[in-house]
Amino acid sequence: MANGKKDKKKIFIFSGLGAVVLILILVVVIGGRKENVINVQTEKAVQRTITQIVNASGKIQPETSVKINAEVSGEITSLPVKEGDRVNRGDLLVRIKPDQYQAQVDRAEAGLTSAKATLDLQKASLEKAESEFKRAEELYQKKLLSEQEYVAAKTALTVTKSQYGSAQAGVSQSQATLRDARESLAKTTIYAPISGTVSQLLSELGERVSGSSFTQGTQIMTVADLSRMEARVDVGENDIILVKIGDTARISVDAYPEKKFVGIVYEIANTATTTGVGSQDQVTNFQVKIRISTKDVALRPGMSMTADIETETRSNVLAVPIQSVTTRIPKGNANEKKEQNAASNQPSTNGFSGMAAKPVECIFVVNDGKAKMVPVKRGISDDNFVEITSGVNLNDEVISGSYKAINKDLEDGSVIKIDNTQKRFAMGGKKSD
Repeated sequence: MANGKKDKKKIFIFSGLGAVVLILILVVVIGGRKENVINVQTEKAVQRTITQIVNASGKIQPETSVKINAEVSGEITSLPVKEGDRVNRGDLLVRIKPDQYQAQVDRAEAGLTSAKATLDLQKASLEKAESEFKRAEELYQKKLLSEQEYVAAKTALTVTKSQYGSAQAGVSQSQATLRDARESLAKTTIYAPISGTVSQLLSELGERVSGSSFTQGTQIMTVADLSRMEARVDVGENDIILVKIGDTARISVDAYPEKKFVGIVYEIANTATTTGVGSQDQVTNFQVKIRISTKDVALRPGMSMTADIETETRSNVLAVPIQSVTTRIPKGNANEKKEQNAASNQPSTNGFSGMAAKPVECIFVVNDGKAKMVPVKRGISDDNFVEITSGVNLNDEVISGSYKAINKDLEDGSVIKIDNTQKRFAMGGKKSD
């Protein structure tokens, strides 16, 4: 009897353990089959007006700015302007000590007088030689003069003509020297080439400056027309093809954070500027000039700014949030690749052999509690929305978040749970009870 009781006890124990193991197996199997639910946020596909924008940064500069450089060397003896002064075209800006240049003019004038006197002398000699040759020619024809004397008269005339031509060249050379000397003297006085403001003054009264005809001389000042300002921005090579002459730009100047300026693109560089050549930081940009419309604010050269250039606007286009568009490899392509690899006994990489299947742009729409992947073609975009030209219908419920769900977790057929409370919180809304 005791042995029977012990056997029954063992049976109960092993039966209980078996039941526990079976329950655990069922829990694991059922839990494994349970589908993963992904929390998402959604928005409707609606019609909007979208403006495509190219963002660029740069500096404020005057449209017209002239650097005043010394063209002759010497000491500044007069500097009647200071930085910030308003000047008119033709006003005196700077005078350089003219003594040595005046002396050059005096020498050139004396040289010209001497050259003219020599020319007059050679002219008289030429007239005399012409007269003597004419008389010798008449006598020679009458055979009253020997051939030797005739040739001598002719030679004398030729020599005198050459001397006269040389004297004429000497006069021309002296005149050129005088013009050059007078031009150098004139360069000792510099007048304003435009009406504007002395935006930068780099030299002082009494300072010595240098200049020549072959190199750029010392910069003395800059005169700029501050009534007409522009923004000069650098646009990347991928975006420059979108920008056109006449595009509107919304400009933000760092010095005026509360104010927006409006400008018009009026010049686009044809040649790129490249920085960091040969390094990982190499950047290729094109300079774009934007004329700014402003009257009530004084913009200064060198102010930092950013510009949103409106390159294209389309009205009443079907649009979805820009973060809704992602890329995926279609499942059909993946299955086909796997079947091809199995049939040919070829190794695969991530399910593909050779060149991987090309990802397609797509969005996920809500379909009976699941995410449906829809390939799309998109048009222009702004900071928040993108135009969809095919693949989406008006009022389709499009998954717009989260970023991780759209770009990693979601697949075609994924079970989803819509929770738009997070979107309301992000927009400053309040959760309702």
